[in-house]
Amino acid sequence: MKIGVVTFPGSLDDRDAVRAVGAVGAEAVPLWHGDADLRAVDAVVLPGGFSYGDYLRCGAIARFSPVMEALVPAARGGLPVLGICNGFQVLCESHLLPGALIRNDHRKFSCLDQRLVVENAATAWTSQFEQGQEITIVLKNGEGGFVADDRTLDELEGEGRVVFRYAGDNPNGSYRAIAGITNERGNVVGLMPHPEHCVEPGYGPSLDGLPFFTSVLQAMAQA
Repeated sequence: MKIGVVTFPGSLDDRDAVRAVGAVGAEAVPLWHGDADLRAVDAVVLPGGFSYGDYLRCGAIARFSPVMEALVPAARGGLPVLGICNGFQVLCESHLLPGALIRNDHRKFSCLDQRLVVENAATAWTSQFEQGQEITIVLKNGEGGFVADDRTLDELEGEGRVVFRYAGDNPNGSYRAIAGITNERGNVVGLMPHPEHCVEPGYGPSLDGLPFFTSVLQAMAQA
């Protein structure tokens, strides 16, 4: 199984994503932002960081990169894609996911071990979780507030497309405490917390990041 990890100028967590892919026995395939070749991967991770320096808006320039020109139609065709933090922002800017991510409501950078509730355990990236399960994942962002109009929020809620919700205090002012969402097909998932930092004993607050990657392995095996 080959999982591509995209590197944009300003990516910070691409190497961590590569380690997470290796931790579940898959092959991590580096994908460069300037190449339109997905190298026949079975899934793709868009990592965290500050793509293109977060100029204009977070993810706004990355959406026009050659790799995204290849990735967008592939994702619409069913390729599993996970967007983490900045990767979530890129997915929203690319219109693979609805809504937007804006500056935290308290105007400060957040860095903490965040509790989440699994709202949807039926996506390509969450099938190894249990519905309603509470997990703890590293969160670190300055522009992590998920926003959308009421119609979009109601659609996400009504269609079961809210994948994760913040438990306890809302760390960034996200509407309805939404921490992660999916597309209608369930192959594209975006979230602000960082599962790639929770896959190795002694590093991070838990091993709750591993099921993201074992889930997609199962999805790829069943494809």
